[in-house]
Amino acid sequence: MRISDVLRVKGEQVVTVEPGVDVTRLLAVLAEHRIGAVIVSRDGKRVDGIVSERDVVRALAARGAGVLTEPVSAIHTTQVRTVEPDAALEDVERLMTEHRFRHVPVVIDGTLRGVVSIGDVVKNRIDELEAERSSLAGYITGERDHP
Repeated sequence: MRISDVLRVKGEQVVTVEPGVDVTRLLAVLAEHRIGAVIVSRDGKRVDGIVSERDVVRALAARGAGVLTEPVSAIHTTQVRTVEPDAALEDVERLMTEHRFRHVPVVIDGTLRGVVSIGDVVKNRIDELEAERSSLAGYITGERDHP
């Protein structure tokens, strides 16, 4: 399975914020869309960074409530790992696990095309396992389609 398969089901909608948006507005965007991270982009097409709930919590712990009026650019991650739509789902799962991040932007020729979360990966894995279980159960009980 490829990342493009996940995006086909999930959709390619991506929520972005500009680097100058303050952290309070960022929190409103995260809550409004019920997401855990957002892509930081000056133009909505290129990935300038990514900022997550974890980034906000860490900044609050380190610098206090004053962080809420700071721009997102003060707390976002600028070294963002991205994947292309033809990336194997297993490779992306491994990448996310090894580097301990939960969201990865999907890009084609430097242009943002989607975001895949660890939740998307886990949901897909569960769906695959359920289909396999169902197929095996049908095989064992003889309740399978014959060509």
